[in-house]
Amino acid sequence: MNADIVDIRDFYATRLGEAAVRSVSAALAPIWKPISQERLVGLGYVTPYLDKLAPDAERALAFMPAAQGAVNWPPHGRSLTALVHPADLPLGDACIDRILMVHALEFAESPTEMLNEAWRVLAPGGRLVLVLPSRRGVWTRFEHTPFGSGRPWSRGQATQLLRETMFTPSGFSQALHFPPFRRAGFLNLVPLWDRVGRRVWPLFSGAIVLEATKLVYRGIPVSNGEKQRLRRLRPVLVPQGAPALHREPIDAPSLLAPPPGSGGEPA
Repeated sequence: MNADIVDIRDFYATRLGEAAVRSVSAALAPIWKPISQERLVGLGYVTPYLDKLAPDAERALAFMPAAQGAVNWPPHGRSLTALVHPADLPLGDACIDRILMVHALEFAESPTEMLNEAWRVLAPGGRLVLVLPSRRGVWTRFEHTPFGSGRPWSRGQATQLLRETMFTPSGFSQALHFPPFRRAGFLNLVPLWDRVGRRVWPLFSGAIVLEATKLVYRGIPVSNGEKQRLRRLRPVLVPQGAPALHREPIDAPSLLAPPPGSGGEPA
């Protein structure tokens, strides 16, 4: 199930959403390298995190999948938001230094195509950071948060997909170590719950954070339709041979017959 952009925006405007941003930001801190003079693209609903990360980048863009919708970002000044198809980003090859995906891969029709497109636009050695709902966490069992929609992931599943799409996993962290309760009394204790959860029950975190680096060399995937088209094509510069001339058929025994008038017998 896909999440609507309005529902995601409304969630992050609540106290629970603000607590989620703090927890995910704390999980990003140990693996997020400095991005001074780097070009950053956020894919999905990343605006709560771009508010904190974009000031350090050379430039930052917020790309939002067409299936979810888009909201303006930043709230003041020129808009840096674009409504895109995740498998066909409006960017040139190798022009981005870092991509942050939040509420993106779990809603993708084809996660492989989305990561292939991310590989295309990343510069050599560029970094991809994924924030994904954890399959083991309790957040996936509550529908009042965007982490309860879409496909949850385990660390092993996400790592395998990254390797299949020619990324090298280079960092891992976890977030949301508290249940997504909305009562005011509980929300006051969220910082304590989160700190304790990181030490006591890290396996049951609500979100996993993975960093991966783009491999410089990779094969070019070819779809089945493309393979069929290539089979029908013929090389242009292959010699076709001389055209066959029309000749009368030659009777093999006549080659042994003597010339007319010679009177001789065949040898």
